[in-house]
Amino acid sequence: MNGANYSAINTFININKMEQKKIGILGSTGSIGTQTIEIVKEHPELFVIEALAAGSNAELLIKQALDCNPNAVVIADKNKYKYVADILQPKGIKVYTGTESVNKFCDVAEMDTIVHGITGFAGFSPTYYAILAGKTIALANKESLVVGNDIIIELARKHKSAILPVDSEHSAIFQCLQGEGLNEIQRLILTASGGPFRNYDISDLESVTPEMALNHPTWKMGAKITIDSASLMNKGFEIIEAKLLFDVDVNNIDVVIHPQSIIHSMVEFVDNSIKAQMGYPSMKIPIQYALSYPYRVQSQSKTFDFNQFNQLTFEQVDHKKFPCLNLAKEACKIGGSMTAVLNAANEAAVYSFLDNKIKFTDIPKIITKAMENHNVINNPTYDDLLAVDKETREQIIYAY
Repeated sequence: MNGANYSAINTFININKMEQKKIGILGSTGSIGTQTIEIVKEHPELFVIEALAAGSNAELLIKQALDCNPNAVVIADKNKYKYVADILQPKGIKVYTGTESVNKFCDVAEMDTIVHGITGFAGFSPTYYAILAGKTIALANKESLVVGNDIIIELARKHKSAILPVDSEHSAIFQCLQGEGLNEIQRLILTASGGPFRNYDISDLESVTPEMALNHPTWKMGAKITIDSASLMNKGFEIIEAKLLFDVDVNNIDVVIHPQSIIHSMVEFVDNSIKAQMGYPSMKIPIQYALSYPYRVQSQSKTFDFNQFNQLTFEQVDHKKFPCLNLAKEACKIGGSMTAVLNAANEAAVYSFLDNKIKFTDIPKIITKAMENHNVINNPTYDDLLAVDKETREQIIYAY
């Protein structure tokens, strides 16, 4: 690990004065987007909404726009454009539509920070274009880094685009590293709740239903990321993300099960001391930290009560029960286009499971087969990654 190497979290930000920031939100109607708007409304002197982008939830997008009065909005679903435009354009709000407009979101208006809360591979291209525009990105879309791998980091270096983590685990690591050097890191320790199947026997997973998998014990999230959490693929993606964000070898990134979800992640340094960031499970704190960085501002989140938690526990991961974690590590070590295959196969398998076409235990089997059948492209381009994603998905869809 070389502390002189580029970290995606670079201080391209002016740290001399906290001025009001113009915020754009990709995925404004999702969980990350709606919580970002809450934070902006709590701190109107610090943040203002400049633009919003949503997929197809026109009703909520309209409500958000009328409430926040942004300069522009994007509705990706072209069938919803007229409905949105007829209501918002008379209010002086520009309205755009289509995935092309989402990709070029940064060109719609001037923004200091883009909060990226789009889920899945759909968020890869917007990340790519945001970096081309040199924006600071508060990134919740981990798939962007999983798919893009080194090309995203290289692009961010070239265009001086800072990537600030919004995932609670990576925000925790980021906070623990303030005042520390990257060359002082010995190990990153990601925590995981263990999901709904932590105490299941491996044989019990054969009969898991989507409804059971969607019942996460700690976090309230969208369907896809909730299934990823149940299979621990979400944690596998976070290993890849941590490697890229913090320039740490994948062999020096561990995962521990922490059912209480109070410690969000830890950093072990070369002197064997460990820093941990902790608090109630709430996405508002990491979102706000990414928005206000390098400052901290008052939060309306609940103050932690130690009397509620007289014991914090940790367990080892059962890799036989949760093979997705090792699949992610393997793809990361292979590199190139393999992480794009990992993501595409997982995404296709998860949606097949949600549609009751496959069993929960089929998810890692499908991913394994896709990885085995792939001829790795060592230095893929943006177009290569789009093609790999499409090809991988098609093979799985035709097979199931």
